Parts: sequence; structure tokens; C-alpha cells
Amino acid sequence: MTSSYNNQIPKLYEAFNGQFLIGAAVNAKTVVTQRDLLTYHFNSLTAENEMKFERLQPEEELYTFEEADRLVAFAKEHDMGVRGHTLVWHNQTPDWMFEHPSGRAMDRNTLLARMKSHIETVVNRYKGMIYAWDVVNEAVSDSGEQVLRQSKWLDIAGEDFIARAFEYTHAADPNAMLFYNDYNESVPEKREKIYSLVKSLKEKDVPIHGIGLQGHWNLEHPTLDDIREAIERYARLGMMLHITELDVSVFNFEDKRTGLLAPTEVMVERQAERYQQFFELFKEYSEHITSVTFWGAADDYTWLDNFPVYGRKNWPFIFDQQHQPKQAFWDIIDLTR
Repeated sequence: MTSSYNNQIPKLYEAFNGQFLIGAAVNAKTVVTQRDLLTYHFNSLTAENEMKFERLQPEEELYTFEEADRLVAFAKEHDMGVRGHTLVWHNQTPDWMFEHPSGRAMDRNTLLARMKSHIETVVNRYKGMIYAWDVVNEAVSDSGEQVLRQSKWLDIAGEDFIARAFEYTHAADPNAMLFYNDYNESVPEKREKIYSLVKSLKEKDVPIHGIGLQGHWNLEHPTLDDIREAIERYARLGMMLHITELDVSVFNFEDKRTGLLAPTEVMVERQAERYQQFFELFKEYSEHITSVTFWGAADDYTWLDNFPVYGRKNWPFIFDQQHQPKQAFWDIIDLTR
């Protein structure tokens, strides 16, 4: 599927030139099916899955860079920046990383050595091509008193696996901006845990430059006040902020409906209102927010299809299934006129 554009449709990234980059998450399929849309409206790309550990090193010392290389080449061909996603995560990391060939329990030093080797290999390959890395992803617990999520990284290497990841990445590419990235970043309880973690890293002179606010939001949650407070709270740390995985689900958490063939008029209007409010905030805090990335580009493909309700279509973006601008797009553009 391709999209036809004309001079009557403003380019989204040009509308926010000088304020922040406009990005989209892509994969090997969407850089083909959404090519025209991507090259017209976006000036930054993130690999949806192609740079995650399991894709790049499925077996020890067996690196499979082909798909990631193609995405980076696509970005270079069209003069786009690239955000690297992600080096250390509790998900999508192969089991071999945490296992000894001998069968004995994995030890801290071996795990950190494997982490260092992976980071050096990946980051050096794309050195100078990637302007920012999500170094550590989703390491904070969602609830309870514990700050860090239980994971094999934490269990084996201890809490300083996070600092080590940033140190290894910075050594491999001193010019890349390094981010801690997480979801529910605007929920007050989790916000304070993220703040506490990043503050502790800064106090230890760990080379961290920013916080990634994923931005998986919906028609009602989180509140604008909570998003504003999160932005201001993180900015107090002197952190650069990126919106890294933005989408606005037309279904609220408690909505379990299935069978809709298209979003309702109420959904479309409310989604447009929310997007306009979000971009008003991003513009207001553009001194701190330097990149805004959607977790996809158009409604024909989104990870939210079938999640969390199987068999359900979602329409979370500002471009529809035919790659044409929705009301949300025009309401955002109105902010720049």
C-alpha cells in the first residue's frame, strides 16, 4: 500500500522543525508498505524489534544484523535519524544469555562480560548512525515498594547491571545520547521510582542523558496533570526527555469490546482532542523534549491489534489505514499555525 500526497498536506516533521524530531517505529514490512508515509512525514526511525537482543544475537556470538542493517540503510537513504532500541531488557533476551554451557548457575561476572560484549558489538556497528540509544528498558517495578523489577539481570548481576550497561554503551559510542526507557511513566507511583533510579545513576556519575517516556496512552488515562507532572519531575534532574513509543488507544483499560469495524465518531473526536493536548504539552516543554516517536505510523499496523483483547482491531495513530491524515493530524498541525 502506498499513499499519495500533495502540497496541501503539511509534512509533520517540518511543522515541528526546531522543536523536536518526529519519529516512527518501523519493521521490515512497514518500511515497504508505509514507505511513502514514512519518508514524507517523519525524520526519525526506531526499529520496533529488529535491534532487540534476541534478533541480533539469538545464539552466543552468532549475530544476525541483516534486518537492522536494512532499516538503518533506509533511514540514511532518506536523511532520517535513528533511535536504537533496546540493549538491555528483561524481555526478548535469549535464554543462553543467562545459562552456563556446563549447566551450572550463571555467575555475575560472566553475565556482565556477555552484556559488555553484546553492547560493544552492536553499538560499534552503528556508531555515528544512531543519535540515541534506549540502553535499559523497563527495569522499574510496576507496583509495591520494590524499585526494580525482578529479572534475571537483577537476580544474577545485582542492581548495578543498569549502571554497567550505560558505562559500556558510552565507552562504545561517546557521542550517542543514552536513555532509560519505561512505560506507565506518568503514573505517580511508578514515576517516583523512575525518578529515584535515574537520580541515583546521576549521583554516581553514570553516563545517562535522558529518560524515555513511552507514552502508551488512551482516551482517558493518564490525565494531563499526571503527564505534566512527570515531564516537570524528570526535567528537574536535568534530563533530556524523549517521547519514545507514542500511541493513543481508542479503548480505555476497562473497555473489553470487540467486533467494531471502525472507530466510533466519539472515539475519533476524543482521540483528536487528546493528541492535540499532548502536542500542546510537548511544545510547551520542547526545551526538554527533543524527540517524539510514535510506536508505528498508521492504523493499518499497530502492536495494539489483539492487545489486550484478542481479535480486536485498534486505531491508535494520526494516520488511518489508507495512510491518510485523521482529524488528530489536522488538530496537531493547527498548533503550529
